[in-house]
Amino acid sequence: MTVRILLIEDNPQNRYLATFLLQARGWQTECAEDGPSGLAMARTAPPTLILLDIQLPGMDGYAVAEALRGTPELAAIPIVAVTSYAMPGDRERCLAAGCNGYIEKPIDPQTFTAEVERFLGGAS
Repeated sequence: MTVRILLIEDNPQNRYLATFLLQARGWQTECAEDGPSGLAMARTAPPTLILLDIQLPGMDGYAVAEALRGTPELAAIPIVAVTSYAMPGDRERCLAAGCNGYIEKPIDPQTFTAEVERFLGGAS
């Protein structure tokens, strides 16, 4: 099975690093720079997994996660928050919005793909 990961991330450096690591693992990646674009891309071609920044311009990651969960054909796709929000309660807020997991930024290039793989449920 081909793994397709949608990365919704507004920071170009973060997009570059995550994409480089994911593609080195052999996974296909698509990137969106904001929430509305990410929602449109997910609706057009549902991915295997969504990596979602929380601090996005216009529509934050919480709203994106809630919109994804509210779309029946996308509701079962794993969503992993990848965020610099690391204060008490931030992880819980991400999970309450509909995320299945949480990875703190800055990402660790040594462990990032292993952390992502945990959410693929054998699809890798």
